[in-house]
Amino acid sequence: MTRANTRKPGTTVEENGYAPGSVPRRLLSVATKLFAKKGFDRTSVQEIVEAAGVTKGAMYHYFGSKDDLLYEIYARVLREQTEQLERLMAGDAPLAERLSAAASDVVVSTIANLDDATIFMQSMHHLSPEKQKSVRAERRKYHERFRSLIEEGQSSGEFRADKPADLVLDFFFGGVHHLGSWYRRSGSMSAQQVGDHYADLLLSALRPL
Repeated sequence: MTRANTRKPGTTVEENGYAPGSVPRRLLSVATKLFAKKGFDRTSVQEIVEAAGVTKGAMYHYFGSKDDLLYEIYARVLREQTEQLERLMAGDAPLAERLSAAASDVVVSTIANLDDATIFMQSMHHLSPEKQKSVRAERRKYHERFRSLIEEGQSSGEFRADKPADLVLDFFFGGVHHLGSWYRRSGSMSAQQVGDHYADLLLSALRPL
């Protein structure tokens, strides 16, 4: 099946969202590495700004707290995935191709930002209740848009309708969220190959019997 993925190969959310060498990019990059090495709760703001080569004042110009850095580590990934999903949904490719491209894209973008996503999942409980609520709402919005592609195909008869769309969605994203536990960039499959396999598995599960 032809992929309608418009992502530039090798492009990460960090490259898409922040200018090279900018203070926010340096802070997020350093924070990601420190959180991965020491843990969110054992990393101080002072360590972050020293490693990034900026002052606390510069950091607080962009991020109000260490919580804001953790939130943005994941939120920028989710924003970029949502923008890509909206582009694919608005396209004129056949429904199955759009769903396949969306499924492949979320795998590729998750792998491209695997440290960010893994760190956030491990440390999300450190966020304030308001920030946790916010990121859950944004993630739910993304899932609902993705589910609407499945529901569209089920309504039209293109996809089998004997499995609830919510269950199909949870099954697929359970695999996506598990990527951090096994995927290695030094392995035998590229991110795109894994994404295409995941997409094919999803489409195979939805084809009418």
